[in-house]
Amino acid sequence: MSDAQASTVKPAADAAQSAHGAQGGAHASQAKPVKVAKPLDDIASKPVTKSLNHDFQLQPNFYYCGPAATRIALSANGHNLSQDEIAQKLGTTEAGTNSAVEITKGLNGVLGGDKYKTTSMGDDVTPEKMDKLQADVVHALNDGRPVVANIAGTAFDTDGGVHSYPGGHYLTVVGYTDQGRTVEIADPANPNGTITYKMTTIELAKWMATRGYSA
Repeated sequence: MSDAQASTVKPAADAAQSAHGAQGGAHASQAKPVKVAKPLDDIASKPVTKSLNHDFQLQPNFYYCGPAATRIALSANGHNLSQDEIAQKLGTTEAGTNSAVEITKGLNGVLGGDKYKTTSMGDDVTPEKMDKLQADVVHALNDGRPVVANIAGTAFDTDGGVHSYPGGHYLTVVGYTDQGRTVEIADPANPNGTITYKMTTIELAKWMATRGYSA
C-alpha cells in the first residue's frame, strides 16, 4: 500500500471526454473545457494506491454472487458471516439478489449505522457518474469499506481478460491504483479462483449501466 499523496486528481472520465472531443471534428476546438466533477475535488489528499485485506471465498452456486460479494466486503471489517447467513439478510433466492439496495441494507445491518449508500448508474453512464464512482471508491476504501458492484454484460480487465455475466452479477472492489482510475476486483465467480483482477474505473462504470453499487 502506497502512502504517497497526489497533488492533482486525474478524473477517470478524462479518456471518455477526450474520445468525445475527437469525434467533434471541426467543432471540437470550440468546445468549452470540461469542468472536473466536484466529487473529485477532495481526493487529492488520499493515498494514490490502496488495497484492503479481505477473506476471499467463491460463491457455491449460480445465485449466491450477492451474498459472496457482500461477505468479502464485510470480511475487511472483521465480520466473518457465512454466505447462508448473509443470503438470509439480503433476501436472496434462486432468482438472485434483487439489487444494490438490498446489498446496502445488508451491509449496514451488520456494520450498524448508515455507512454504505446506494448509487444507481442508470442507462446513461456519463463522465460525471464515472468521476463520482472514482471518488466513491477512493473514499470508501480509505474508510475501510470495500465497494460492492452490481454489473451486467461483458467487460475487459487491464490484461485483456474477458468477464461476461449477461444475466447480472455482484463483485467486490477491494483496492485501487492511480488515484482510483484503476480498481482491483475480487470476483466470487472468477474461474481462476481466488485471484483478483484489475479494471479501469471507466470500464467498471459502463459495466454497471442500468445497475448500481454500494459504497
